[in-house]
Amino acid sequence: MTIRVLIADDQAMVRAGFAALLNAQSDIDVVGDAADGRQALEVSGRTHPDVVLMDVRMPEMDGLEAARRLLDPPPGVVHRPRVLMLTTFDVDDYVYEALRAGASGFLLKDAPPADLIAAVRVVAAGDALLAPSVTRRLIADFARHRPAPRRDPRLRLNGLTPRETEVLELIARGLSNQEIAAHLVLAEQTVKTHIGRILAKLDLRDRAQAVVLAYESGLVQPGAQ
Repeated sequence: MTIRVLIADDQAMVRAGFAALLNAQSDIDVVGDAADGRQALEVSGRTHPDVVLMDVRMPEMDGLEAARRLLDPPPGVVHRPRVLMLTTFDVDDYVYEALRAGASGFLLKDAPPADLIAAVRVVAAGDALLAPSVTRRLIADFARHRPAPRRDPRLRLNGLTPRETEVLELIARGLSNQEIAAHLVLAEQTVKTHIGRILAKLDLRDRAQAVVLAYESGLVQPGAQ
């Protein structure tokens, strides 16, 4: 199946470069591009992409607000693409809010071409781009400095079994399914089953939202190993 991609970035050369790279892949088709968040919403509504590469800082409407609107559409709008935020180290304070809004992860804009291609495929498959250690450090930092509203997210974890709670903690610490399986001495398929149940019980879309909830609930403490 071909992955339909929309590229939203205010720099024309960035859009053109990403489009050329992605269109060269047999399983990826760039169906549109946008120079700002508002345009991204319009183009997404027409083209129904599977994945939106969303720059954080853009005129008219920034990528964070555009991501919020794409991932929480008004009544009657069924299509919800996966959103992969494009960022640089100097705008990372937006990343945590993007993950809370439902973005599937983020990619540094100066990442190698192979990383961009892989990221699109990972996000399109329904996973979250949360493996790099830099991502774990960033999320921990935002959980420390940008606390969630005063609701008690820990209450949401009460429905989890002890094993599911343990798996959620390891997800939040950035371990892959394979690493979790080795750590808990379980089959990898068993880990996948636990993760599926965690997402269903907590009404979460993917691993990205699971990581955010783990930090907001206090299950994982920022900076802890």
